[in-house]
Amino acid sequence: MLQLTNLPMPAVVDKTVVSLAGLGTALPPHQLSQSMAKTYAKALLGPRYTHFDRLAPAFENAGVDTRYLVQPVSWYERDHSWSERGSAYLETAPGLFIHAARSALADAGVAAEDVDVIVTVSSTGIATPSLEAQAFKAMGFRNDVQRVPVFGLGCAGGVSGLSLAARLASTRPGQTVLMVAVETCSLSFRTDRLQKADIIATVLFGDGAAAAVLQSGPAVTAGRVTLGEGQEYLWPDTLAIMGWDVDDNGLGVVFDRSIPGFVESHFREAVEAMLDRADLTLGDVDRLVCHPGGAKVLEAIEATMGLAPGSLDAERDTLRAQGNMSAPTALFVLDKVLKSGQSGQLALCALGPGFTASMLPLTVAPS
Repeated sequence: MLQLTNLPMPAVVDKTVVSLAGLGTALPPHQLSQSMAKTYAKALLGPRYTHFDRLAPAFENAGVDTRYLVQPVSWYERDHSWSERGSAYLETAPGLFIHAARSALADAGVAAEDVDVIVTVSSTGIATPSLEAQAFKAMGFRNDVQRVPVFGLGCAGGVSGLSLAARLASTRPGQTVLMVAVETCSLSFRTDRLQKADIIATVLFGDGAAAAVLQSGPAVTAGRVTLGEGQEYLWPDTLAIMGWDVDDNGLGVVFDRSIPGFVESHFREAVEAMLDRADLTLGDVDRLVCHPGGAKVLEAIEATMGLAPGSLDAERDTLRAQGNMSAPTALFVLDKVLKSGQSGQLALCALGPGFTASMLPLTVAPS
């Protein structure tokens, strides 16, 4: 009879885990209070848009106290061509990229030369070469760094971009992946289109950037925050809900009034489906961490998810202090939630053009 007792046991292969090693955020230099935003908007848009006074209460009800802009207020006082807006993006977005990236790398204790892959998320301007190339020399990245620029995800970009970065990190143990989301929403401020969406955009949006450093390795080396596999949920026949119109003067925001109602009716089904694909249920989730698209959107999320009104406190704090910065905003919220000491199973969520929902599971060990 064949004797097996002396055969070597097969090696146990440790599962590769992706950890969040560092987070960083950045804001541009020009701060604008909501009261001043209303004053400027009334002066610039009021004479041209006959229904401005009917929409003006939105400034008080939006949940925004202040926001930050890449240009001084005087820049927004006149119309700009697509070329001028593009130049402004190239003048300001690389700086935001650098500040956010350096902050995240410092938080992780990682040098720029140690970054293997860069995922850059931005939908508010066009840069070719893309932003990580624009920042290459100042950052000191290696010349063999892999670059993955991502465009068109809008407000979902922070979550979808982080999910993509996590997936890339998981493919090769020992990799360091830097994800940076940069948005200059204010550069699409328009005085020539005179649509309701442009007024609402003036109420809600600001500029900012956020970055995350991810590292992959065996489970025994995992950090406090580990990332699962990101998921998305795309609703059919919803292209017109959110996005950009493109014309000779630049990008014009598409922001349909149906969004809060749509969220209240359909967001829960999307979250449940995405969690199921990640082998989780709502009962497993200790904290939803949501992109704050606006006060009404947060109320809709709380209603459909069965959360007590006001539960999404970090989301409201972020909206109040910085406005909706599109893609980076979810990472601002995540930073607040983690610094509050939250542990357990988190689900980082956002909604964006498509119309799509994005979700990334995160597991946070007690600090």
